[in-house]
Amino acid sequence: MDISHWVFVVSVLLLFLASGSFSIGSFHQPFPIVEPDPGHTKLRLSREGLEAISRINTPIAAVAVIGPYRSGKSFLLNQLLSLSCYEGFGVGHMRDTKTKGIWVWGTPLELNIDGVRTSVFYLDTEGFESVGKSNVYDDRIFALATVMSSVLIYNLPETVREADISRLSFAVELAEEFYGRFGQDVAFEPAKLLWLIQRDFLEGKTVKEMVDEALRHVPNTGGDKNIDQVNQIRDSLAVMGDNSTAFSLPQPHLMRTKLCDLKDDDLDPMYVKKREQLKELVASIIRPKIVQGKSLNGKEFVSFLEKILEALNKGEIPSTGSLVEVFNKGIVERCLKLYNGRMGKLRLPMPEQSLQDAHDRSREEAMKAFDELHFGRRHAKSSFEQLDEDIKEVNKNIIMANQYHSARLCEALYTQCEDNMDQLQVLRLPSMAKFNAGFLQCNRSFEQECIGPSRANYEQRMVKMMGKSRSLFIKEYNQRLFNWLVTFSLIMVMVGRFIIKFILIEMAAWVLFIFLETYTRMFWSSESLYYNPVWHFIVSTWETIVYNPILDLDR
Repeated sequence: MDISHWVFVVSVLLLFLASGSFSIGSFHQPFPIVEPDPGHTKLRLSREGLEAISRINTPIAAVAVIGPYRSGKSFLLNQLLSLSCYEGFGVGHMRDTKTKGIWVWGTPLELNIDGVRTSVFYLDTEGFESVGKSNVYDDRIFALATVMSSVLIYNLPETVREADISRLSFAVELAEEFYGRFGQDVAFEPAKLLWLIQRDFLEGKTVKEMVDEALRHVPNTGGDKNIDQVNQIRDSLAVMGDNSTAFSLPQPHLMRTKLCDLKDDDLDPMYVKKREQLKELVASIIRPKIVQGKSLNGKEFVSFLEKILEALNKGEIPSTGSLVEVFNKGIVERCLKLYNGRMGKLRLPMPEQSLQDAHDRSREEAMKAFDELHFGRRHAKSSFEQLDEDIKEVNKNIIMANQYHSARLCEALYTQCEDNMDQLQVLRLPSMAKFNAGFLQCNRSFEQECIGPSRANYEQRMVKMMGKSRSLFIKEYNQRLFNWLVTFSLIMVMVGRFIIKFILIEMAAWVLFIFLETYTRMFWSSESLYYNPVWHFIVSTWETIVYNPILDLDR
């Protein structure tokens, strides 16, 4: 029983070791590292390819080949790796592209670069412009290869077309954008670009001259917008700087469908010679992948790839077919709509500082949304400035609307107070207490309700109007009160004699009448009377009777 138990354990260990050795040996083959989703619009990672990379502990460099579908990328990679079609990357001659997504050769080449042992991986990418795919998908593949690689081989048949320049320009811009979104604090570091033109005859020009001519600015003395756009595309490649070179490679053989079955002796000798020169050129320009000033090993490279792919798949991005300016114009409109929505909720009029604070908050929110949604670092500045100008224009209109509403409100309050003051001037029973109460109520309502930029102007008008009303009321108050008291004394004489027949009331009324009409004429003017303590007592009594919290005789 014990012997059979140990036999079983040893068998399991042998199987485990055998599977481990098989796993190590199996890296000598291509692996997918990035695959398309079922809709062929976004990308997703493939774990088996990432395992082939993450096991590497030395600094990593990557050589990626990009180009149109059916342009011989996979065959070229096999040639650079000295592999046959049957052991290297799959080569297809069908209408559909053979490579899907991005593939890596599992066994890296070991090179000594500047005294550092570096593992160089070769990447095969899905060809663009094939059927059944969106432009956005092609652009993601192109951009991801641009970010991942240390050397980017742009494999083109025959010549450099305007569409090739446009696609490369856009891929570089897309890579730069998502490199920034992924959180880099340093500038985007593009791969070294190698224009590889597969052409037998160059008509007296070197391939470098042909590429330089294709990238040269087009004269535009007439200010043609289409030519401006063409030149902007070339400007966006400035980030590549002096990192680009060009190389021509003749066709290996006229029978392209039989290339996988041909050996070097069967291929065009010029092709074989140029192929070896190409290998040397790639080895001379390759450098370890640097991110934030640090070279990456396998695990770090995989982590970098995961973050970039997450950023690349997140949110909306334009495609080569929809220009960046048009895309950003839509983003500007959406952010402006966000600003309008926030400001549209304000109830006007409102104090200027409150309006400014609301503007600042709404603008900050709109700009934050723009930062998250906009595309392209170079295009972002002009779009940012455009959004800022649009927000300023909207804010200018809102300020004018606030001024208008403020003027209307304050004018209405001013007119209401003016009417109230006019009514207090013609009280049937003059009352300083009632005038003061109306004066204070009018002042208080104006202070509380008149808001906005027109407040200061109407405050000055209110001070003048209220002061004038008070002065006019005080000027007429004593004279009107004097006349009322004379009339009142005569009325009380009649009441005391004929109605209630009470002699004391009649006598008091006669004393008041004689005092007002005789005493003042003999000793003071009527104006002098107003400073007499007796007059003050009479006024206080009158005010108490005519207007108090319980009774308002004027009503």
